[in-house]
Amino acid sequence: MATKRALKGLPEDADLRRADSLAREIFSDVANKWALLIIEALGEHTLRFSELRNEVEGVSHKMLTQNLRMLERNGLVDRKVYPTVPPRVDYTLTEPGRALRTTVDALCHWTHHHLAHIEDARRHFDN
Repeated sequence: MATKRALKGLPEDADLRRADSLAREIFSDVANKWALLIIEALGEHTLRFSELRNEVEGVSHKMLTQNLRMLERNGLVDRKVYPTVPPRVDYTLTEPGRALRTTVDALCHWTHHHLAHIEDARRHFDN
């Protein structure tokens, strides 16, 4: 998180510490497990809804729909509808979505790297 000095000159909406900031709202939107997993699954691909649902194991139809709408609203996912019967809908990361994916990839790498340590800590804590 940025210090007050680093935020100087930026709009108040950029301060994650402020409860009413747009930055905090965006952070809250994208920092949930389904959004992170959707961003990771899309990667460099264009996927249909059913393909995404298969990639993100355990996500319900409702949660996938809600998170795709939120990611589209925030300009991170592009939704393209084709006029076919039944309608075909493709999802792709936008440029900002691909930039966020770099951070998501780093978080996934961190998780894999520290998984054994976290498992040990949980065992120790739970006993």
